[in-house]
Amino acid sequence: MAIIDLANPTRFIALVNRVLPWLIAVTVLLFAIGLARTMQAPDDYQQGATVKIMYLHVPAAWLGMMAWGIMSVAALGTLVWRHPLADVAGKAAAPIGAAFTFICLVTGSLWGRPTWGTYWVWDARLTSMLVLLLLYLGVMALYWTADDPNRGSRAAAILSLVGAVNLPIIKFSVDWWNTLHQGSSVFRMGGSTISPSILIPLLIMAIAFTLLFVTLHLAAMRNEILRRRVRTMRLMQAQELAEAHS
Repeated sequence: MAIIDLANPTRFIALVNRVLPWLIAVTVLLFAIGLARTMQAPDDYQQGATVKIMYLHVPAAWLGMMAWGIMSVAALGTLVWRHPLADVAGKAAAPIGAAFTFICLVTGSLWGRPTWGTYWVWDARLTSMLVLLLLYLGVMALYWTADDPNRGSRAAAILSLVGAVNLPIIKFSVDWWNTLHQGSSVFRMGGSTISPSILIPLLIMAIAFTLLFVTLHLAAMRNEILRRRVRTMRLMQAQELAEAHS
């Protein structure tokens, strides 16, 4: 099957139905390995056992940003190339990205209490992540409350592109401003500063959560395509009934 064939919703659904069981199996396996390695990972010499919040917090932050990146690319597909699945991809990614961003904020607050002595400060990274969550809620509102679905999709696509400006702010906020967050310690010049006993479980959990996102996103796209088909059929039936009674 050529990549261009995936623009056909029917072929896309057929591919998703074949791939999803394998994705679920691999995701569950990686989570099992990652959780086992996480339990065996040592406590931090300063933060103690609370450092293990990192194994949820860091992947959630990464996926919250990645989902918005996917939405931005999908927005270009909707506004510029009119790709049949672009709007579906953007709409399906929004609630998943919002959920991971919310998890990032909650786990960050729980981690910050014993580390910084407070649940919340108006730190540059915390504030920009909160802005990201509000942007997600705005996009979801445009998708779900617009009277005209096409108009709502276009408005959501525009907001997705505008909100992409926030991604580099989140990424480089620790470099541009004096924040409580530490700088990058995994991907940096000179190599990671994290011990392999902590880094390896973190990478496994990051891959597991990424596969979870892919699984949820593909399933949500399939469900959205089916929902739109049902809506189209109902509109056609209503039109036929109206014509029959006229």
